[in-house]
Amino acid sequence: MANHKSAIKRDRQSKVRRMRNRINKSKMKSAVRRVEEALVAGSEDKAREALKVAVPIIQKTVTKGSIHSKTASRKISRLTRRVNRMLPLG
Repeated sequence: MANHKSAIKRDRQSKVRRMRNRINKSKMKSAVRRVEEALVAGSEDKAREALKVAVPIIQKTVTKGSIHSKTASRKISRLTRRVNRMLPLG
């Protein structure tokens, strides 16, 4: 455990930020999973709707600083490509 006042504060801040990042990443992963489930089910309409919901969530995760912008771009690109091709795996 930290001994200095500043180190105690830093520990407290890091815990709060870690929880915030976990929440944001969890929301993003859930949105991505909904798209993938729609792809596996073969439902093109549901997949496109889920993608419309997932893209802003992924972008918001970048805005919050939980993931890198290029990671988000890669995820969005791959999801969009899969929805356009309607591939269940990839």
